[in-house]
Amino acid sequence: MSVRADFDRVLQQKLDARKADGLLRTLVYAKGKIDFSSNDYLGFAQSNALKNIYEEALLPNGATGSRLISGNFQVSEDTEKVIAKFHNAEAALIFNSGYDANVGLLSSIAGKGDVIISDEYNHASIIDGARLSLASRLKFKHNDLVDLEKKIALPAGQKFVVVESIYSMDGDEAPLVDLASLCEKYHALLIVDEAHATGVFGDQGEGLVGYYKLTDKIFTRVHTFGKALGLHGAAVVGSSSLRNYLINHARSFIYTTALPPKQYQLIQKSYELLPGADRKHLHTLISYFRKTVGGISNKIRFIESHSPIQGIVMGDNFKAKALAEHLQSKNFFVRAILSPTVPAGTERLRICLHTFNTQEEINSLLDGVKQFVL
Repeated sequence: MSVRADFDRVLQQKLDARKADGLLRTLVYAKGKIDFSSNDYLGFAQSNALKNIYEEALLPNGATGSRLISGNFQVSEDTEKVIAKFHNAEAALIFNSGYDANVGLLSSIAGKGDVIISDEYNHASIIDGARLSLASRLKFKHNDLVDLEKKIALPAGQKFVVVESIYSMDGDEAPLVDLASLCEKYHALLIVDEAHATGVFGDQGEGLVGYYKLTDKIFTRVHTFGKALGLHGAAVVGSSSLRNYLINHARSFIYTTALPPKQYQLIQKSYELLPGADRKHLHTLISYFRKTVGGISNKIRFIESHSPIQGIVMGDNFKAKALAEHLQSKNFFVRAILSPTVPAGTERLRICLHTFNTQEEINSLLDGVKQFVL
């Protein structure tokens, strides 16, 4: 048997072990089911206004290289100015994805002798970016200011505290006002990933940093386009010095082909649409969901969330997958979230609400849950 065949056998054994533990990941698609899974909170991914922009854009289909070589266009920099103005920042730099933005930012901004202090529930892109830096790394208990203060008070060079404004698995909110005060007290720089708040919170959809008027107290923010904006990519917003530093040091920016030029026009259009998006209806649906599950929460464990991200904790990989399959059979597109993506014992169904969902669909979804669980 060849070396290749031997190693393929090793890989298959590892896959079989994951399957036995209920951890095997597979690719699926919605197949026309009612969407309670995607991050398309405002329905922009299906927007005709955005489709028309793409079809009419008189720009190349591809960037042809990195932005430092041949992939920079006037529309690229114009779009960054639009984003910076919208988020009340001096400058913005666009990355190909939220993952690229966090990895590029954190791996380059913190050096030897510095420390990155990260909420334990932070996204994998934040964890990976911190790992790639030369800084020391510390975790603090989720949203626990007392534990954070113990870590932030330790001697170090420059201290960076990294949080998400809305957490992707629990849908809960970071205590941004208190975090900003604590960072100011200890001369730490606060970095906020606004992936799941952008477009959803704030009068214009600017996110929670803008909503709480904390712009001047935050070192930098990451705003992604793959959730409420319905597109792809992300921007790091902050000072002009930070933007120029990342252009020179962020490897996930420097060494990758840039976004297609047409994408920048779509991003500009999404930002144009954000102020008029029906956030009121979205938050009405969130309130309706919370009120409706209140009558059955003594028998079914729902996560506590006032964001579009809701969930049912099953506490077991196999049970979570079985409930997901039950609901999929009833034409609902929902996915099970398994450990280690979430801590063992908190395996769940992640339910996302959108402006295009209805109260009747929520009722039917929860009826399906009750049929399975009760």
